[in-house]
Parts: sequence; C-alpha cells; structure tokens
Amino acid sequence: MVETDSFLHLARPLGPAAVGSQPTTAPLNVIVQPQAIFSILDHSLRRNADQERVIGTLLGVRSEDGQEVEIRNCFAVGHTETQEQVEVDMEYQKQMLSLHLKANPKEVLVGWYATSAELNTFSALIQNFYGGQGDGTWPHPAVHLTISTDPGKEIESRTYISAPVGVTAERAADSAAFIPVPHEIRYGEAEKSGLELISGAKDSQDRTANVLTDIESLERAIEEVLGMLERVSKYVEAVIEEEAPPSSALGQFLLNALALAPKVDPADIERDFNNHIQDVLLVSYLANTIRTQIDLSNRLATAALTLGAGDGLGGGQVNGTSAEGGQRGGGQRGGRGGRGG
Repeated sequence: MVETDSFLHLARPLGPAAVGSQPTTAPLNVIVQPQAIFSILDHSLRRNADQERVIGTLLGVRSEDGQEVEIRNCFAVGHTETQEQVEVDMEYQKQMLSLHLKANPKEVLVGWYATSAELNTFSALIQNFYGGQGDGTWPHPAVHLTISTDPGKEIESRTYISAPVGVTAERAADSAAFIPVPHEIRYGEAEKSGLELISGAKDSQDRTANVLTDIESLERAIEEVLGMLERVSKYVEAVIEEEAPPSSALGQFLLNALALAPKVDPADIERDFNNHIQDVLLVSYLANTIRTQIDLSNRLATAALTLGAGDGLGGGQVNGTSAEGGQRGGGQRGGRGGRGG
C-alpha cells in the first residue's frame, strides 16, 4: 500500500468540456482486486517475443463521490507499437467493452493497464483516448495501471491519472502529465486461501503446489496463530523490561483484541470440539449409508428388470410351441375323421 501523503493531486479536466458540465476534481484512491492482476500477468506471459509490453482495458466500480475506484476485471486489447507509431485495435476494444458491460451491468470502464513502468508519448495518447468523451471515462479521470513484469524482479504496480498539457489542441492530444495516485491490492477472506496456495508454488522448481486437506489447513492456521501470539508475547515482555519503546496505539489495539476473546474454560472448548467432531463423523457415516442403500436399490431394480425380461421371453417360446403342437394335433385328427366318413 502506498502512502497517501507522497502524492500531488491536480485538478483536471482531461479533455474539452461540454457547456454546463463540470468534471470531477476529487483525489482518487484505487483498489485493485487480485483477479485483475492475474489476468494482466497471464496476458503478459502470452505476448509475442518482440513485444515489450501489452495493454488492456480496466473495468470496475466507482464510488458515488468518485473518490474511490475499485478495479475488478480487465481484458486484453491488441496493439502494435514501434519507435515511430502505435496502433491499437479500438474497434475490438469497443466490442469487448460492450459485451463485458452486458454481462456485468454494475461494472464500468475505469481505465487501462500496461505491463511496463515506462511512460512515454504513446502512453499519453492512449490515456487521452480512454479518458475522452463518448466511449471514455469522462467526466471521471481514466486510471492507468502499470505492472512491471521484468524476469527475476519483484512485481511492482503503480496507478496514475493525468492532466492535459500542451499549448495547442494538436499537441494536447498526444500529451499528458501523469500524476501518481495511491492504490492498494485488497482481497477478502475467501481469496486469502487461494493466494496463499499460489504463493507456496514460488519455492518449488516446477512451480506447482499441492492442495492442502482440511486438517492440514486447520493445522497451518493454528501454527500461524501460535506464531502471532508468540511474537506479541515477546513484544509485551520487551516493553515491560524497557527494552522496546511502548506504543499506546498498539497497546489499545491489543487490549481491544483480547476483549473479543470469549471467557471460556479450555476444558469446555475441548469438550465442544470433540462433540463437533463426533457430529461430523455421524453425518458422514449417515451420508455413506444412504449412498450405499441407493446404490444397492439401483442394482436390485436393474437385476429385477433383467430377470423379468428373460422370463417373459421364455414364456412366449413355450406358449408358441404349445400352440403349434395343438394346431398339428388338430390337423391330424381332422384328417383321420375324414377318412372314416
């Protein structure tokens, strides 16, 4: 997370304002979801060998006052960049944006990303396109997210907005002053387990990680809690012995955290935990029993249908043979009677 005090917020507009419209001038705080970062990294891995960077569109939600932007999703946009010019497939970008907005009506266009920390004239040109009127983010500023993907280095992310510069309209179209804005990568409790599992693959040579069972996850969580308790205990002991400077804010935080702990006897916790384990085992046993009974019922029903079809076929053959024998007997008898007459 980047410190807010280290940034300078400038008022904009980002383009020509319509009559009676006022652009927002509130400073921004950008929140980036992990799934957007993973999509950008995947796009970077699939780029062509001659491409130095790839770009794409950022989607997310914006607060009512416009002071906070949350980046939730993104998609890649094809482009060709040389030292002399840059070509971006704007038609593809518009079609993909329309499809994404139909699938996620709550999300809006918030900006664009690039897998390079370099800001040049082409970056200003693309920034002005995303921040313009019509299909852009106007009157809100377009957020530019840069993700560094240099091999062997840490992944760094930065977020910018822009203010127009240039003495003429022609120069202002490909010029912009990029202004850093604070940002943070935020994830919920549901995403924490997945991120920890993915981060565990960095220590293996084949970049793979085994999925932990429920018992192993519980064991790891308990070990982490014990480690945090040990670290807090060492800090408190250091403060009591005057080896570390005390902090009233940290002391108040620890006091509030300890106040949330229930006043329960350890024997009661152990008894409730054992009862819960027994309930879980009972439910698992009943589920397996029901599954076995259903499987057995299906097999008995299939066997009954198979045997029933065989009996019906055999009975038809016997009846057919009897009827045929009866017809033969009747014919012979009739013939003999005729002779007697």
